[in-house]
Formats: sequence, C-alpha cells, structure tokens
Amino acid sequence: MKIGFDAKRTFYNESGLGNYGRSTIELLTGNFPMHEYLLFTTGTENSINLTIRDNTRIFKPRSWFDKKMKSYWRSFKLSKYIKENKLDVYHGLSNELPQNAHKTGAKIIVTIHDLIFIRFPELYSKVDRKIYHQKFKYACEIADTIIAISEQTKSDIVNFFGIDENKIEVVYQGCSPTFYNEAETSKKIEVIQKYNLPQNYILNVGTIEKRKRALNIVKAVDEGKIDIPVVIVGKSTNYQKEIEDYISKNKLENQIFIKNNIPFSDFPAIYQQAKMFIYPSIFEGFGIPIIEALNSKIPVITTKGGCFSETGGFSSLYVESDNTKELAEAIKNILNDKELKRKMVKDGYKFVQKFREDVIATNLMNVYLK
Repeated sequence: MKIGFDAKRTFYNESGLGNYGRSTIELLTGNFPMHEYLLFTTGTENSINLTIRDNTRIFKPRSWFDKKMKSYWRSFKLSKYIKENKLDVYHGLSNELPQNAHKTGAKIIVTIHDLIFIRFPELYSKVDRKIYHQKFKYACEIADTIIAISEQTKSDIVNFFGIDENKIEVVYQGCSPTFYNEAETSKKIEVIQKYNLPQNYILNVGTIEKRKRALNIVKAVDEGKIDIPVVIVGKSTNYQKEIEDYISKNKLENQIFIKNNIPFSDFPAIYQQAKMFIYPSIFEGFGIPIIEALNSKIPVITTKGGCFSETGGFSSLYVESDNTKELAEAIKNILNDKELKRKMVKDGYKFVQKFREDVIATNLMNVYLK
C-alpha cells in the first residue's frame, strides 16, 4: 500500500498530538516496511527528530506561494497531492482532513483525540471553539473511517456529531519505548542533580493548565498535612501562576517544585524515581502520562469517570478530580500500605502491556487493511 500522513504536528509539536504522530509513523514504517509512506508537512527546518526510513518520503510545499501560505496549503491544496501520488490510504493524525480529501480516490482516515472543547467550552475561546467544531465535524463526516483513541472519545463523536458508531474504530495509544526499560543509575543521579529534585517525591506530568488540576495535588498534601515533596513537570500556562500563588501564601516553597522545559529524554528517569504519579485532570481523550507512569512501575492515582479507567486499569486508585480530601486519603493509603503499593505496581505493569508498540502497530494496520 501507499500510505500518506498529515505530518505537520509530527515535526513541530512537542506534546500530545506530536507524540502521537511520531509514534504512529515510526511504529508503522518500522513494523510494516513492505509499504510506502509519504509524510506531508509544511516544512522540516529546525524540526523535532523523527526516524525516517528508506520506505518513507517527505513531501513539502514547493512554490513560493505555498511556502508562505502554509495553512492554505494544508487545508486546500493537499488533496491535489494525495490524488497525484495515488495514495491507497491517507491518515489525518490530528483531528482534521484537507478539503475534498474524500474525492481523491484514496481511503480517508482521521484520528479524533478528544472533543474537550465541546464538553468544557469555558476552557476555550469562542473563535477556537468554532474553528475546532467546523474542522473536526467535517473530518468525521468525510472520512471513510474514524480512529478514536478511547471508547470515551468514540462515544463523544457519536453523541456530539451524530456519526454512525460503525464508522469508528477504537485504537489505543501507547507511550515512547524509552519508558520500557529502567534508566541507568548514572542517569537517575544526573536528573536529580540537574533539576535539583528532592528525594521520594509525588510526580505530576502534563501541560500545567486548569483542566489538569495540578493545584489540587498541592492542596491535598497541604490540607492533609502530608510531608512529601511534589514535583510538577510540564509546559507553563497562566494557570501556573495560581499554583505559585498558593505555594507562596501557604509557605510551601520547600515542598512543591515546578519544572518547565525539561527535555523528553529525561522523563523516564524522573518518573522512575517518584513514589507515585497523580493525574487529577477533569477530562482527557486518553491520558498518555498514565501509561508512562505504569510502564515506570509506580502507582497511579487519577480521576473517576471519562477515559481514565481505560488507561489506568484496575490497579490504579480513582478519586473525584476536585475532592482534595479524597485525594489526600489515597496518597496516605499508598504511602502507608506497602502491600497495596506493591500490588498496584505489579498489576499496573501487567495491564499496561496492552499498550505496547507491536499491539498498537498491528491494530492500526488492521484498520488500514480493512
């Protein structure tokens, strides 16, 4: 087969959508080398490193106009090149498809990650909501098949867009294989020293934004009088100021540590030295940091409802996102019950094997073949 991808975010987005694109492309090109792959991107200058194999070709804008009008090229001219290259399958990796992609002769697939902008409109501007709604709905309507990254996302696509559920395939995500192996002792020492991390800490990873509720972890250890450091790692937003204000007001500077701009290569060593991982987000499409934590063999506390039980399995502890008292009790249970912690780690690691690379690659290719 000849398979094409919208790879813009793959080359330039360092977080969720970019990680999904890189993982998908590297999994498929590596596990199914008999096929030919085309990566459509507006550029690769100063881009994130991606393994490009012999079976893969990069296709970029060529004319001066297309190089300047990158968004127009992706939205309105890409279908022309899908047709000219006679693709068998074109896969939009990040919620959208170019105009008239369904008229190119290729089978069209789109991955929808979440519809959070509909569930929680207050977290988005009116303009962004309108653009997302138009793009996502159009992609779902013209696609031959929709890949949802969780059963929760599949349900939302059906309920919010009125799409036939038989058109939707659930293919879970995984995490980088760098989390599969234990980091060298020297690497662990290096990251502790480099970022001045405390010993025996609670960890939270993800964009530091209101939806993910990192402040609730700080409140839980403060109100519950739990004497353990908390390390929060992620990209900063305005919400970080709320956390910093709480830290200052309650004199928690020696207990709460916020770290921005940490390279992904250091993440496994940071995860593996944590006592537990807490992810109190109110809603996600999937929640890859939970997978990273389970692979790192640390217990997980996350949120009741949504997709979280799909990601965390039976081994994780679940609390109401905004119930800091319930969160504090869960933290104490893990700290004080060694047998509970041991079982959570063992069962969590067993559960997370379903998100391994070979399983995901096979599931994706089965969608293409179907």
